[in-house]
Amino acid sequence: MERVTLGSSDVEVSRICLGTMTFGNQTDEACAHAQMDAALEVGMTFMDCAEMYPVNPVRRETVGLSEEIIGCWLARTGNRDRVEIATKITGPSQVVRDGAPFDGAAVREAIDASLRRLQTDRIDLYQLHWPVRGSYAFRQNWTYDPSGQDKAATLAHMEDVLGAMRDAVQAGKIRAVGLSNESAWGLTRWCDVADRIGGPRMAAIQNEYSPLYRPYDTDLAEVAVNEDVTLLSYSPLAAGLLTGKYADDAMPEGSRAAVDKASGGMGNLGGRRTKRGMKAATAYGALAAQHDWDVVHMAIAWQLTRPFKVVPIIGATTMEQLRHLIAGLGRDLPDELRRGIDRLHRHHPSPY
Repeated sequence: MERVTLGSSDVEVSRICLGTMTFGNQTDEACAHAQMDAALEVGMTFMDCAEMYPVNPVRRETVGLSEEIIGCWLARTGNRDRVEIATKITGPSQVVRDGAPFDGAAVREAIDASLRRLQTDRIDLYQLHWPVRGSYAFRQNWTYDPSGQDKAATLAHMEDVLGAMRDAVQAGKIRAVGLSNESAWGLTRWCDVADRIGGPRMAAIQNEYSPLYRPYDTDLAEVAVNEDVTLLSYSPLAAGLLTGKYADDAMPEGSRAAVDKASGGMGNLGGRRTKRGMKAATAYGALAAQHDWDVVHMAIAWQLTRPFKVVPIIGATTMEQLRHLIAGLGRDLPDELRRGIDRLHRHHPSPY
């Protein structure tokens, strides 16, 4: 598998990343270990986690479990030097630190806790999961209000956190740093503050990105290109919406939507499963079929055609799903199909 370097760091990773957010919930430990084995067999050495995983739902009693499962796999197989591990500190969340926003001290403690759970001496990419000042990710863009933000406080927070991560880099605990669910302004300021205080520069930003969700294409892409930051795109299949399994209001047993609804949620895939979203997903499925492509393979291959550095994160709850994803890797997207995706984007610009 092709390899890329994250931003201006020295961390080289596989062009595709394995997501692990279901490890310990929808995906049991045996299946999780089998998935990591299968990923490594095809050269997918990059694996992404977070202290709050598993998700759907997030529960206080399972915080850190996905990291523990990865740690057990690393200890059992001795594969630490063959893979790159990314994880994150959670932003404001009622199940982690009782909702308190993270600061430099919390970052130091969280890094050490993740290292213990992962059973390793280093984290290749350490990310800030949510901005403490708020975010427009996960459909919050419809009512986003940044008017209460305090710029001076935000910049002081960035200095404090970057200082902690600089110490961790110098101690060899982390190799590179990144963001998640950030905005163009936030990414710019993190880079500026890092340059000013001699802190580590952001090498990556993990934001949602798929044919159905493309806010990244404008301001964020411009910042990332000019600041040399790599996009780690999560939900490249729109949380499964693009697969077609939810067509005609279907709710497959064990699916992300079904699990969410069974645990008291809405079952709407984080606001993605709307009438307009379903209509757009159907259109992309039809386009793929017209060109004899599987829509899942089309969506991943399309990401690798984008005019900025991107590493798609693929996740699967079962081995069958992962094998299907892997089967489509390495194919080049035809120009005609790429143009068809561009046309559909104009017809369905913001379907959810």
